[in-house]
Formats: sequence, C-alpha cells, structure tokens
Amino acid sequence: MKLWGGRFTKAEDKLVHRFNESLSFDRRLYRQDIQGSIAHAAMLAKQGIVSDEDRDAIINGLKGILADIESGKLLFTEAHEDIHSFVEAELTERIGEAGKRLHTGRSRNDQVALDMKLYCRDELDKLDGLVRELLEVLLKLMEEHIDTFMPGFTHLQKAQPVTLAHHMGAYFEMFSRDCTRLHDLRERMNYCPLGSGALAGTTYPLDRDCTAGLLGFYAPTLNSMDSVSDRDYVIELLSALSIIAMHLSRFSEEIIIWNSDEYHFVELDDAYSTGSSIMPQKKNPDIAELVRGKTGRVYGALMSMLTTMKGIPLAYNKDMQEDKEMTFDAIDTVKSCLALFTGMLSTITFNREAMEESARNGFTNATDVADYLVNRGVPFRDAHGIAGQLVLLCIKQGIALDDLSLEEYKTISPVFEDDIYDAISMKTCVEKRITAGAPGQEAMQAVIGEYKRRMKA
Repeated sequence: MKLWGGRFTKAEDKLVHRFNESLSFDRRLYRQDIQGSIAHAAMLAKQGIVSDEDRDAIINGLKGILADIESGKLLFTEAHEDIHSFVEAELTERIGEAGKRLHTGRSRNDQVALDMKLYCRDELDKLDGLVRELLEVLLKLMEEHIDTFMPGFTHLQKAQPVTLAHHMGAYFEMFSRDCTRLHDLRERMNYCPLGSGALAGTTYPLDRDCTAGLLGFYAPTLNSMDSVSDRDYVIELLSALSIIAMHLSRFSEEIIIWNSDEYHFVELDDAYSTGSSIMPQKKNPDIAELVRGKTGRVYGALMSMLTTMKGIPLAYNKDMQEDKEMTFDAIDTVKSCLALFTGMLSTITFNREAMEESARNGFTNATDVADYLVNRGVPFRDAHGIAGQLVLLCIKQGIALDDLSLEEYKTISPVFEDDIYDAISMKTCVEKRITAGAPGQEAMQAVIGEYKRRMKA
C-alpha cells in the first residue's frame, strides 16, 4: 500500500521501492505508531471530526494489530513502504471504511516525527535505568574499598596513592553526568509534533493540547515547519550516547591494563572472559575490548547524523529517513555495552595486595616526603629537590622509599627523623588527604553519603 499513489500513472520501479522503503528497519516503531494513532483517533472524535463509532472501531482495530504483532501472529510484509502504511493498510483491511478516516488531519511527516520522538523518549528511560544500575555497582565498590590503596596515575605514570573507592568515584561522577544529560534531553524534547501536518498545520479543528496530553508530552510544539524537520533531539541523543560510550571505553581501557600480568590488579570472572584457540594459558578481557571498540561505531552514528542534517532546507526532506538505522544501532550498542560492562564490573575480583604493593613501589609517596620536609621548615623547592635525590637513590638500589634506612635519609637531609616512615606509609599518605573530593577516608565517607542521597533522589 502506498499513501501517495493518486497522482501517479506508473508503478514504482522495484529497485526504487527497495531503495525508498523503510519498513525493513522502522518496523521497530510499530508500538509508537499505534500509540500515536490511538491518541489521534481519540482527539478526532473529541473534535467531532470522526464519529464515536469510527473512533471505537479504529482504536479496537489498532489494539488488535498491536497484540497480533507482539504475539507473532501478524508478520511484516515487503509490499509496504514503511510502518505507517503497514499499520494503516492492516487497519483498513480489518475494519473497512473507518480505517481510511484515521489519517484525517495528519501527514506522514508529523507521524514520522512523532513516532521517532516517542521511540527516543522510551529508549532514554531504558538507558537511564541501565546507567543507574552501573552507578549502584560503583557505589557498592566504593563502600567496599574505601581502604584499598592503589596508585593514582598521570601520563600512565604512577603519581600519588589513592584508594580504589576514590578511583571508582571518578567514574561515578562521569556516569552521573550521563544521567543528567539524558534527563535534560528528555525534558527538552518532550513536546508533541503531532498536528503539524506536512509543514503548515491543517484546516481541521485539531486539539493539539489533547493529543500532547494523551501521549505524555508537556505541550504541542509551536512551529509546524520545525516540528516536522527537527532532529536535534536525535543528534543530542547520539551525542549523549557517544559520551556514555567514551566513559565506558576509558573504564574498559583501565580494566584491560589492570588485568594484564604486569599489573594483576583484577581477576575477571570466567563468565566475562574468553580464551585463546592456541594458547591455553590465556584469559582475555574480550568484553572490555569490545566495549572499547564499539565506541567508534557510536561516534560514527553521531557524525553521520550531523552530516545528514547539515544541508537540509526547511521543511521535511527524505534525507531524514537516514536518522533511524544509525540511531537504532547506536542505542542498541550502548544498551548492550552498559549491561555487559555492569555485569563484568560487578563480578570482578580486586587484588588489594597487588594494588598496594604497586603504589608502594612506584614512589607515589614522594610528594609526601617533600611535604614532610616543608612541615619542618624546608622551602618547598628545596624539599622537592631532596625528594628527587631520594627517589634516584632508591632507583639505583631497586628499593622503595619505605625501605631506605634513616641513615640514608639523613645523608640527603639531616631534617629527617624516625617519624618519616609513618609519614610516608600508604595509610597516612591517603588518610591525611581530607579536602573535599580527596581520597581520605573522612572525605570519601562524606562523598559516599552524598552519592546515596543522589541515588534516592
């Protein structure tokens, strides 16, 4: 069935049909298409544009189609151009003339815009739930590892000691921002395009506030040309998905590094690892690697959509059909990455001893040596130089700062006393960092409390 065949005298070429059709991918919008049509039919009857009898026949017919699609009784066929023509043709076949009245006061342009917006809104809610599940896992790890010491890095070089809780907290912040982005987008996009017609509204006395309310929107959109040609919300969604994917990729990179024999900070659960076809000793972090790899795929969708939209004049153009496949794929990709990454993270075993030993042997407490001297009257620039000399001495001997004798400390500076060892212990180095946002236990407890309040809110 074609929704536009009246002025044509020749059948559409088969290659043109295949190139032009979208049912092969927009069929996933069937629920939103039926939801929008039910609201439209209810409004048409309220305004006296169709009879109550036709309204009831249309709504019951649409509900039957929905049930049959979801049960597998009704299958999609290649004869139809898109999900909109499929549903309308099936409805007309089931209920007769009343089905032909459903499209009154509506264009496929505002119908397409509505379906895509409803779909993206539904998927935003699912994505928000998945990010929140990851946040719950992160919060649990923070509580469990508030005193698990590890090296913090800059330039992939060991820098200063932190805790695993502090490290997990950095990702909690990232994914919290992702939640706020999804929420902001949902608020901004939640206005209804239905009733905008092809681009200039309609002469029928539609009640657009009615359909907006029935579909859970705040209000109708205020410019019909923008309504049918707006894909900003798709671009914003793809941008938010790209940032989520980037955060997952950064985290995956760290897990891949931590899983290596050189670090051995983590042991991945067998359920989230794979082996080698030739090397029996291998246990590969394939989930983390795939998450890292699929990030580029999500970025591609964003760049493709930006490129598609950059030269389109008002109002609707068929180029906009390209919004669907890439968006569907990006949503599916990020949802699967979130679910799998959360499962992997929740089952990881952290090697506390290896983490603390790595921090101790990486001179992460060198800054604390300098701070020790400053607190005893040595100018910071001099203290920095003394600490550097001590590090060089340790490198020559292949030992940690903790392993130097007091005599060796005093050889470099007579200011050192026995209390240097307590001052540079991992526990002291971390716990004395109590400023807001720092890894000290007091500061971390406050942050964990704040995160718990956020999660409840």
